[in-house]
Amino acid sequence: MILPIYTYGQPVLRKEAEDITPDYPGLQELLADMFETMNRAEGVGLAAPQIGKAIRVAVITLDPLSEDCPEYKDFNRVYINPHILETGDETDVMDEGCLSLPGIHEPVRRAKRIHVKYMDENFVEHDEWVDGFLARVMQHEFDHLDGHVFTDRISPLRRQMVKGKLTAMTKGKVQCGYKVKVAK
Repeated sequence: MILPIYTYGQPVLRKEAEDITPDYPGLQELLADMFETMNRAEGVGLAAPQIGKAIRVAVITLDPLSEDCPEYKDFNRVYINPHILETGDETDVMDEGCLSLPGIHEPVRRAKRIHVKYMDENFVEHDEWVDGFLARVMQHEFDHLDGHVFTDRISPLRRQMVKGKLTAMTKGKVQCGYKVKVAK
Protein backbone atom coordinates (compact mmCIF):
# COMPACT_ATOMS: atom_id res chain seq x y z
CA MET A 1 0.00 0.00 0.00
CA ILE A 2 1.27 3.44 -0.92
CA LEU A 3 1.60 5.58 2.20
CA PRO A 4 1.68 9.39 2.33
CA ILE A 5 5.15 10.85 2.84
CA TYR A 6 5.31 13.40 5.64
CA THR A 7 6.77 16.70 4.49
CA TYR A 8 8.96 19.25 6.22
CA GLY A 9 7.18 20.81 9.16
CA GLN A 10 5.65 17.58 10.43
CA PRO A 11 6.75 17.11 14.09
CA VAL A 12 7.57 13.39 13.59
CA LEU A 13 10.48 14.41 11.34
CA ARG A 14 12.13 16.08 14.35
CA LYS A 15 11.61 13.26 16.85
CA GLU A 16 14.34 10.80 17.76
CA ALA A 17 13.06 7.39 16.65
CA GLU A 18 12.81 4.42 19.00
CA ASP A 19 14.39 1.00 18.52
CA ILE A 20 11.93 -1.81 17.84
CA THR A 21 11.80 -5.50 18.73
CA PRO A 22 11.03 -8.52 16.50
CA ASP A 23 7.44 -8.55 17.79
CA TYR A 24 6.68 -5.09 16.39
CA PRO A 25 3.11 -5.45 15.04
CA GLY A 26 2.76 -5.71 11.26
CA LEU A 27 6.48 -5.19 10.59
CA GLN A 28 6.70 -7.22 7.37
CA GLU A 29 3.66 -5.43 5.91
CA LEU A 30 5.13 -2.07 6.98
CA LEU A 31 8.43 -2.88 5.23
CA ALA A 32 6.60 -3.89 2.03
CA ASP A 33 4.57 -0.65 2.19
CA MET A 34 7.73 1.39 2.71
CA PHE A 35 9.41 -0.15 -0.35
CA GLU A 36 6.26 0.39 -2.44
CA THR A 37 5.94 4.00 -1.24
CA MET A 38 9.63 4.76 -1.88
CA ASN A 39 9.55 3.20 -5.34
CA ARG A 40 6.37 5.04 -6.35
CA ALA A 41 7.97 8.34 -5.27
CA GLU A 42 11.16 7.40 -7.18
CA GLY A 43 13.35 7.64 -4.09
CA VAL A 44 16.39 5.58 -3.11
CA GLY A 45 15.70 5.63 0.62
CA LEU A 46 12.84 6.04 3.06
CA ALA A 47 12.94 6.22 6.84
CA ALA A 48 9.94 5.38 9.03
CA PRO A 49 9.55 8.97 10.35
CA GLN A 50 8.88 10.00 6.75
CA ILE A 51 5.68 7.94 6.90
CA GLY A 52 4.76 9.17 10.36
CA LYS A 53 6.31 6.42 12.50
CA ALA A 54 8.98 7.36 15.05
CA ILE A 55 10.72 3.97 14.89
CA ARG A 56 14.30 3.14 13.82
CA VAL A 57 13.52 1.52 10.48
CA ALA A 58 14.74 2.52 7.02
CA VAL A 59 14.68 0.95 3.56
CA ILE A 60 17.14 1.62 0.75
CA THR A 61 17.14 0.64 -2.91
CA LEU A 62 20.05 1.36 -5.21
CA ASP A 63 18.65 -0.80 -8.02
CA PRO A 64 17.51 2.29 -10.03
CA LEU A 65 21.21 3.19 -10.36
CA SER A 66 22.23 -0.26 -11.63
CA GLU A 67 22.40 0.76 -15.28
CA ASP A 68 25.39 2.98 -14.47
CA CYS A 69 26.53 1.00 -11.42
CA PRO A 70 25.98 -2.74 -12.03
CA GLU A 71 27.03 -3.54 -8.44
CA TYR A 72 23.70 -2.05 -7.29
CA LYS A 73 21.57 -4.48 -9.33
CA ASP A 74 18.72 -5.76 -7.13
CA PHE A 75 20.06 -3.83 -4.12
CA ASN A 76 17.04 -3.54 -1.78
CA ARG A 77 17.85 -3.53 1.93
CA VAL A 78 16.11 -3.09 5.25
CA TYR A 79 17.84 -1.41 8.20
CA ILE A 80 16.29 -1.96 11.63
CA ASN A 81 17.66 -0.13 14.69
CA PRO A 82 20.64 1.19 12.71
CA HIS A 83 23.35 3.24 14.38
CA ILE A 84 26.47 4.82 12.94
CA LEU A 85 29.31 3.84 15.27
CA GLU A 86 32.02 5.95 13.64
CA THR A 87 32.84 7.80 10.45
CA GLY A 88 35.98 7.88 8.36
CA ASP A 89 38.02 11.09 8.11
CA GLU A 90 37.53 11.62 4.39
CA THR A 91 34.45 13.54 3.24
CA ASP A 92 32.94 14.68 -0.01
CA VAL A 93 30.17 17.00 -1.10
CA MET A 94 27.23 15.94 -3.26
CA ASP A 95 23.81 17.37 -4.01
CA GLU A 96 21.05 15.71 -2.00
CA GLY A 97 17.30 15.84 -2.16
CA CYS A 98 14.65 14.29 0.04
CA LEU A 99 11.15 12.95 -0.45
CA SER A 100 10.10 14.94 2.64
CA LEU A 101 11.51 18.18 1.17
CA PRO A 102 10.31 18.04 -2.44
CA GLY A 103 11.89 20.52 -4.82
CA ILE A 104 14.95 21.24 -2.69
CA HIS A 105 18.39 19.99 -3.68
CA GLU A 106 21.50 21.25 -1.92
CA PRO A 107 25.17 20.27 -1.56
CA VAL A 108 25.83 18.27 1.62
CA ARG A 109 29.20 17.25 3.05
CA ARG A 110 29.23 13.68 4.39
CA ALA A 111 31.78 11.05 5.39
CA LYS A 112 32.84 8.80 2.53
CA ARG A 113 33.03 5.79 4.86
CA ILE A 114 31.00 4.79 7.90
CA HIS A 115 30.94 1.99 10.46
CA VAL A 116 27.34 0.87 11.05
CA LYS A 117 25.50 -1.63 13.17
CA TYR A 118 21.95 -2.67 12.28
CA MET A 119 19.58 -5.59 11.95
CA ASP A 120 18.03 -6.81 8.72
CA GLU A 121 14.36 -7.75 8.23
CA ASN A 122 14.99 -11.08 9.98
CA PHE A 123 16.63 -9.35 12.96
CA VAL A 124 20.04 -10.73 12.03
CA GLU A 125 22.65 -8.29 13.33
CA HIS A 126 25.18 -6.73 10.96
CA ASP A 127 28.30 -4.75 11.91
CA GLU A 128 30.16 -3.41 8.88
CA TRP A 129 32.07 -0.60 7.25
CA VAL A 130 30.25 0.91 4.26
CA ASP A 131 31.61 3.36 1.71
CA GLY A 132 30.66 5.21 -1.45
CA PHE A 133 27.15 6.21 -2.41
CA LEU A 134 25.54 3.68 -0.07
CA ALA A 135 27.33 5.32 2.89
CA ARG A 136 25.86 8.68 1.84
CA VAL A 137 22.32 7.31 1.50
CA MET A 138 22.61 5.53 4.86
CA GLN A 139 23.76 8.74 6.56
CA HIS A 140 20.84 10.65 5.00
CA GLU A 141 18.25 8.06 6.05
CA PHE A 142 19.72 7.48 9.51
CA ASP A 143 19.68 11.27 10.08
CA HIS A 144 15.88 11.00 9.78
CA LEU A 145 15.93 8.47 12.62
CA ASP A 146 17.75 11.02 14.78
CA GLY A 147 15.30 13.83 14.00
CA HIS A 148 17.41 15.57 11.35
CA VAL A 149 16.84 16.50 7.71
CA PHE A 150 19.55 17.18 5.15
CA THR A 151 19.06 20.95 5.23
CA ASP A 152 20.36 20.85 8.82
CA ARG A 153 23.73 19.94 7.29
CA ILE A 154 24.03 22.68 4.66
CA SER A 155 25.88 25.95 5.10
CA PRO A 156 24.10 28.85 6.85
CA LEU A 157 24.13 30.79 3.58
CA ARG A 158 22.49 27.94 1.63
CA ARG A 159 19.98 27.43 4.48
CA GLN A 160 19.05 31.11 4.25
CA MET A 161 18.56 30.69 0.49
CA VAL A 162 16.04 27.84 0.94
CA LYS A 163 14.32 29.33 3.98
CA GLY A 164 11.36 30.58 1.92
CA LYS A 165 10.73 27.12 0.46
CA LEU A 166 10.99 25.50 3.91
CA THR A 167 8.60 28.07 5.40
CA ALA A 168 6.12 27.41 2.58
CA MET A 169 6.32 23.66 3.34
CA THR A 170 5.54 24.27 7.02
CA LYS A 171 2.38 26.04 5.82
CA GLY A 172 1.33 23.04 3.71
CA LYS A 173 2.43 24.45 0.35
CA VAL A 174 4.00 21.46 -1.37
CA GLN A 175 3.97 20.31 -4.98
CA CYS A 176 5.18 16.88 -6.00
CA GLY A 177 4.08 13.82 -7.94
CA TYR A 178 3.43 11.52 -4.98
CA LYS A 179 1.07 11.30 -2.02
CA VAL A 180 2.10 13.51 0.91
CA LYS A 181 0.88 14.52 4.34
CA VAL A 182 1.66 18.21 4.72
CA ALA A 183 2.13 20.25 7.86
CA LYS A 184 -0.77 22.48 8.85
